[in-house]
Amino acid sequence: MTDGPLKEPAAGEGLDRGVLAVAGVVVLGAIMSILDVTVVNVAINDLAKEFNTSLATIQWVATGYTLALATVIPITGWASARFGTKRLYMISIGLFVIGSMLAGIAWSAESLIAFRVLQGLGGGMIMPAGMTILTQTAGPQRVGQVMSIVGVPMLLGPILGPILGGYLVDDVSWRWIFFINLPIGIIALLLSARILRRDEPKPAERLDFIGLLLLSPGLATLIYGVARGAEMKDFLKTEPLAFTAVGTVLVLGFVVRALNARNPLIDLRLLKRRSVAAASGTMVLFMIAFMGAMLLLPLYYQTVRGEGALQSGLLLAPQGLGAMVTMPIGGKLTDRIGPGRVVLVGMVVVVLSVSGFAAILEADTSYWALGGALFVMGLGMGMTMMPTMAAAIQTLVHDEVPRASTMLNIIQQVSASIGTAMISVLLANRLASELGGGAAGGEIGSTEKVPPAIMEKIAGPMADAFQHTYWYSAGLLLLAFLPALLLPRKKPETAAVDAPMPMH
Repeated sequence: MTDGPLKEPAAGEGLDRGVLAVAGVVVLGAIMSILDVTVVNVAINDLAKEFNTSLATIQWVATGYTLALATVIPITGWASARFGTKRLYMISIGLFVIGSMLAGIAWSAESLIAFRVLQGLGGGMIMPAGMTILTQTAGPQRVGQVMSIVGVPMLLGPILGPILGGYLVDDVSWRWIFFINLPIGIIALLLSARILRRDEPKPAERLDFIGLLLLSPGLATLIYGVARGAEMKDFLKTEPLAFTAVGTVLVLGFVVRALNARNPLIDLRLLKRRSVAAASGTMVLFMIAFMGAMLLLPLYYQTVRGEGALQSGLLLAPQGLGAMVTMPIGGKLTDRIGPGRVVLVGMVVVVLSVSGFAAILEADTSYWALGGALFVMGLGMGMTMMPTMAAAIQTLVHDEVPRASTMLNIIQQVSASIGTAMISVLLANRLASELGGGAAGGEIGSTEKVPPAIMEKIAGPMADAFQHTYWYSAGLLLLAFLPALLLPRKKPETAAVDAPMPMH
């Protein structure tokens, strides 16, 4: 790529080869980090057996990674300005690859957890740095199209992860769920060095240490409290409530700090812009509801229908196919007519599909019917999440994009954690109610080893619990329409992409 100034694209212009090359580099890094989460989740039971430890201990392989993400994401905006987005992107991929290599040779549960934390420190910066690079390269007129490209790994990760993880764990070795990142990461590093625009050094703002000391521990503590509450199936018990409360206080302290500091870690004053505030509100409510709904069907396949991880992953594939159909269309429409109309149509389709699951889900529902509903859900998702992110970024000038990307990634991470925890607790409680509060009602796991005679008796009540929980997701999704109505409904104006952000 050339190192000259970016050319402002004409309205409706497609993506040129240079932008597509940058997009390829960003997608490589993104798909590596996102796939890793779902691939590892499939292997948790096998890892517990491998290291002869409890599920409560080995669960930290997943939780430690998530907490590392929450800790490092807040500094991404500052680090992009201080070191340059290209350097930051390559550093984050390098950390992820090193963490993957070490995790693959782990000799104990404790060493694996430690190396997963290292992976998370790199993985947390990959998406926001990659989004910043891509949106700055494409310009505001094509943000919808580039967001649709970034969205591909975000949607395919939960679909392909269980398939890949199930295959590697069953037929190769659990170590390869980490080693597989090495060739992908090395290729991404080589292409980054060759293709990405050279960083231009700029005077860096001083790091907001007080903001960092409030936000990073606050997010980690809040997510831990929510996750612990879900694990204990009660958010009001002393331990999860204490962590959640402390995390909330720290995050609120950061909000006060960010609104008053001269150079805050994340500029929350961007939320004064209607498009940014509307997109953020839409994303919070949508991610809580949708990520919760995403949890239900794979669990249904494994618990009610007795499918294994690999088979469940294959049965989830229609959602990814649906998203692949509408993502490029949604991206182009976002740039031509504005994100507001696109998002509203997408959300209507998602609500209809989730309501469809609530209406048809039984112990013997046809896999074809479930696959059709999943495909429709994917169609709606392809027109919802990335156009919402585009709505927030389209109106920003060049130097504001890193801070906005960081803020949006934090919103995604926290909302997804809250959504999955909330829905898992609602499902567990409903299962306990349907099954009479017995031991089976308190557990959510595979029923492959349950005797057929017992399974025949409990399959119906278990399916009813899943059906009932889908109605909660549908109701939560309806709330997201309120901020979505405020999203821009016209194409973005041409912005001075290279204009400097005013100093406060």
